[in-house]
Amino acid sequence: MHFSVDHIESELETQLKQIIHRHTGIMRDLRLVRSHGLPDWYIAAGYIRSAVWDELHGFEPRDRHDDIDVIYYDPSDCSEAVEKELEQALKQQTGNPKWSVKNQARMHIRNGDAPYESSADAMSLWPETATGIGVRLDDEAELQIAAPYGLDDLFNMVLRRSPRFENREYYLQRMRTKQWHLSWPKLQVIED
Repeated sequence: MHFSVDHIESELETQLKQIIHRHTGIMRDLRLVRSHGLPDWYIAAGYIRSAVWDELHGFEPRDRHDDIDVIYYDPSDCSEAVEKELEQALKQQTGNPKWSVKNQARMHIRNGDAPYESSADAMSLWPETATGIGVRLDDEAELQIAAPYGLDDLFNMVLRRSPRFENREYYLQRMRTKQWHLSWPKLQVIED
C-alpha cells in the first residue's frame, strides 16, 4: 500500500494546519524534531489528535496526551539504540519526559505485521483512524500532513477502528482504558 503526501490540499487539511500553527508547543516541537534530520518523520498520534479535539471542544491547549510520538522511517539503521539516543536528546533539549521515538522500519516486527513501506503505511495500521495522523515541518517551514484515512473522522470526532487494524478486541479494550469520551464528551465511539 503506497501513501503520498503530494495532492491538492483539502479544507480539513487547511483547518488542521491552522490549528497546528496556533499551537505554540507543537510548532516548537516540530522545529526541534526537524533539526535532527530524520528521514520520513512525523510527530503523530495523540499529540496531534488531542490538539484538534481540544480546539473542536473549545478548550485551551492542554497536555491530554501520554507521549509525544515521533516516528520516522529509516531501513538503513533499525537499531533501537538510535531511537533511544534521539529520545534522550529530545528529553534533554526540552525538559519534557513525554518523548517517544520509533523507527517504523522496524516496528512491524513488534506488531507482527508485514514490513512497512513508509511512516504513512505504518500509521495505516494503527488502531484508530483519528490517531493515524502525522504532521511534519519541511525545510521551507511548511506543514505536511500524513493521514492514510483522511481527516474526516478526526474533525467529526469519530473514534473508529482503522480498516487495516484487525484486532477488534484490542481496539475495544483500548477505548475502555483510554476513556477519551470523558475528556472530549462530543466524541462518537464506533465499536465495530
